[in-house]
Amino acid sequence: MAGHSKWANIKHRKGAQDAKRGKVFTKIIKEIYVAVKESGSDHNTNPRLRLAMQNAKGVNMPKDTVQRAIKKAAGDDAKNYIEVTYEGYAPFGVAVFIECTTDNINRTVADVRAIFNKSGGELGKNGSLEFLFSRKGMFLIDDSEFESSMEDIEMELIDFGLEELEVEENICSIICDFEKFGIMQEQLVKMGLKIHSAQIQRVPNNTKELDLENSVKIMRIIEKFEEHDDVQHVFHNLYISPQLIVEINE
Repeated sequence: MAGHSKWANIKHRKGAQDAKRGKVFTKIIKEIYVAVKESGSDHNTNPRLRLAMQNAKGVNMPKDTVQRAIKKAAGDDAKNYIEVTYEGYAPFGVAVFIECTTDNINRTVADVRAIFNKSGGELGKNGSLEFLFSRKGMFLIDDSEFESSMEDIEMELIDFGLEELEVEENICSIICDFEKFGIMQEQLVKMGLKIHSAQIQRVPNNTKELDLENSVKIMRIIEKFEEHDDVQHVFHNLYISPQLIVEINE
């Protein structure tokens, strides 16, 4: 993927999550609700719920909070959340793909459109940007948990769909094809590795590189989407440079 550092995007997202832990908890609770409504409250037979619980553990969400969310989601009076996606362009032609979980679609689409319009961007039609991204499974693991060498880990995971493995600042990012997500997750658990985050990401096939000033402007727009209560994930094709990471985290 020419000119694109997956790690830079992962690193940025992880930093944003760490800085807004309360928001992260809310997003995971919504994921629990959707998972329970979809396939029940038994994590042994519900892989999506198992994944949500795993991510909750990765961000140190209290166990009682997780269990309360599962119990409430299984109740007759639980909110009925719907998953929707929106696609559009920010200024300078930067593509933005937004995944939401909402109990009010009219409110969500109005708010998403407003952020696009106020920033000089435009909300597009669903499916219009799908070709710009590839769906990938991404796992973040603390490399201090590896008992084997990185080379041995990599060789072992290739049979389970590993495409890339990168390590920076003690965090290992493992990337696999979307269709291999489930078997990769099972293998990592079988290897006894603590998964801090496991998600299906939309990785840009190519990135758009802007100067630092305009890149910062785009990231401020991305942050507005990420801060919205109905938004679960935001993906874009802006090139994330090391300088940009430093600038937006200051």
